[in-house]
Amino acid sequence: MFMTKNVLKNLFSKSATRLYPAEVRAPFKGFRGMLENAIDVCIFCKKCQLACPSQCLKVDLKARTWECDPFACVYCGVCVDVCPVASLSMRDAYRPVTGEREMIFMQGAPKAVKEKKEKKEKDEA
Repeated sequence: MFMTKNVLKNLFSKSATRLYPAEVRAPFKGFRGMLENAIDVCIFCKKCQLACPSQCLKVDLKARTWECDPFACVYCGVCVDVCPVASLSMRDAYRPVTGEREMIFMQGAPKAVKEKKEKKEKDEA
C-alpha cells in the first residue's frame, strides 16, 4: 500500500533522467573524444608512439604510415601534447559505435612527393 503513493507520484511527475536518444547533452569543457591526425602535416617522428601510455599508436617512417587502435586508446591526450608539429588533435565528439574492431590507418604522401609539393608552393609565393 505504501508503494502506491510513490508509483503515482513518479508516474505523473517529470522524469528524473534525460531521455538520451532524444535529448543529447553537449560535451563538457575539456572533453577528449576522438583522436585525429592531419596526415599531411605529420612528420612521422614517433614521439606520439613513444609517449603513448597504452601503446595504441604505431608509426612507420619508411612506409609513412600512422596507425591507431581506438579500442586500446585511453584518450589521455599525451600524444597530442608531445606532437612537435601539432598534427594530432582531440575532437569533442564520441567515436561511432561499431560491432567490429577497426583500426585507424593513415598513409602519408611519399617524402619525395611532399618535398616537391612544398618547393612548388614556395616558388608560387
